Amino acid sequence: MKKERGFTLVEIAIVLVIVGLILGGVLKGQEMIANAKVRNMIDQATSIQTAVFAFQDRYRALPGDYTRAVANIAGVAGNPSSRRAGNGRVDNNDERGLFWNHLGAGGFITGNYDGAAVGNNLNCSLTTCPSNPFGAPMMYSWGQAATGSSTNAHEMRLGRSVPVSVLAEIDRKIDDGIPETGSFQTDNYRIASCRTGSGATSAYNIAADDQDCAGVRIN
Repeated sequence: MKKERGFTLVEIAIVLVIVGLILGGVLKGQEMIANAKVRNMIDQATSIQTAVFAFQDRYRALPGDYTRAVANIAGVAGNPSSRRAGNGRVDNNDERGLFWNHLGAGGFITGNYDGAAVGNNLNCSLTTCPSNPFGAPMMYSWGQAATGSSTNAHEMRLGRSVPVSVLAEIDRKIDDGIPETGSFQTDNYRIASCRTGSGATSAYNIAADDQDCAGVRIN
């Protein structure tokens, strides 16, 4: 009779170690990708804020609201001065679209944007607004899209399709880690499953694992 031979304890242990190393590598790779997207979003928002300051320094006006843009910047969209109120705020549909057009045409950010009018609703076309690292359009507007805000302010809306865990990490890195206080907050979009509580006692709802949240950086 031929005697069958099974795996020894040493062989099984070696296999388990190899499987553990593979799983650990996969998880570490996923963590590195997530961290890169967090850093990418932070850098993107910071570079746009820097571009706005540089535009203001050169033209003494906000992009989108600059009434002399057609005369002074080659390639800006349209010429009716009525599209730009000149009141120091990006606060209407025309100005929200022209905001990106002015920055792009002036060389303050990369990309060519058509300057089409757009509502403050995170549904901007990618021909008009740039996208975040998750492929969703960003917006810049005067308003109260931040969940903890009670007064109007200029806000950089970082766009949809952001996992709640990523928003929480961004907040920890650049602000206070609380979704309804400080300079970085959750967006009014889909807040029910993206955060719990309110005000200073609010928290990111990591357990819900929502993959379609949005954040706001208040300028």
